Amino acid sequence: MDWERVRIFLEVARAGQILKASRHLRLNHATVARQLTALEQSLKTQLLERHTSGCTLTAAGEALVAAAERAESEFLKVGTSIGGAPEAITGTVRVGAPDGLGNYFLAEHLGALAAKHPGLVIQLVPLPRTFSLSRREADIVITLDRPKQGKLIVSKLTDYTLSVYAAESYLAREGAIDRQTDLAGRLFVTHVEDFVYSRALDYASVLGQLMSRRYECGSVVAQMEAVRAGHGVGILHDYAARRYPDLRRLLPDVRFVRSYWITSHPDTHDTRRVREVHGFVTSAVKAVKSSFEMR
Repeated sequence: MDWERVRIFLEVARAGQILKASRHLRLNHATVARQLTALEQSLKTQLLERHTSGCTLTAAGEALVAAAERAESEFLKVGTSIGGAPEAITGTVRVGAPDGLGNYFLAEHLGALAAKHPGLVIQLVPLPRTFSLSRREADIVITLDRPKQGKLIVSKLTDYTLSVYAAESYLAREGAIDRQTDLAGRLFVTHVEDFVYSRALDYASVLGQLMSRRYECGSVVAQMEAVRAGHGVGILHDYAARRYPDLRRLLPDVRFVRSYWITSHPDTHDTRRVREVHGFVTSAVKAVKSSFEMR
């Protein structure tokens, strides 16, 4: 069996599309399609059902993915263990993270690490969604909940807090908020319920009972900017909100404590590039851990 064809098949299986996989592989779309056909012909079985919207695995394809990932893991382990570590850190490491931490902390700090190592490509993906390590959607994933399934390397990164905020301009225009009853009739800047991907995001329900008017935004950045613009009241990450002097923290007795967990896959964790990024993120958070919580 030609491993190069299997490697291409594995990328298509993970991407779900030939076009998307060809971009990741930096190969021509027709070349990828041709290699898949050749692999299926050599195995005398169909591995993928090709549709206009993408590809789905057949039973044989699922079996080959499992075997190919085991082989890939062994290659990664051997590559790490033989020949010693090279002087330079090279390769690509993708970090999946919640958009709050990704945009208001990791973007700045990981940029410094990327600048330090010219051969290292760091892909920061700060999105309000989950990432699959087993499907290689990311090499390092930071989550709001501790993963409970799968053979993963998991450690707690830090606790963090969220509080109620409004802009100075909003309070000057609409009046002060000194107690929870003052929230009645205010516009609540909050998340879009359909996009909630973790139970850790359930804090909005507490104030939602007091504020029936809602402006819903699909990202933490959008919520932050709407509150800063003086449109309403929102629950914001304290470590992000303290960046902006135009925001005022309200109702100090209303405070939400959540956690970040950093996770990697045992098959890739010990590769030098992943280990370097993992250690850097952990150290960077630890160095300013107190700034993540508002007392």
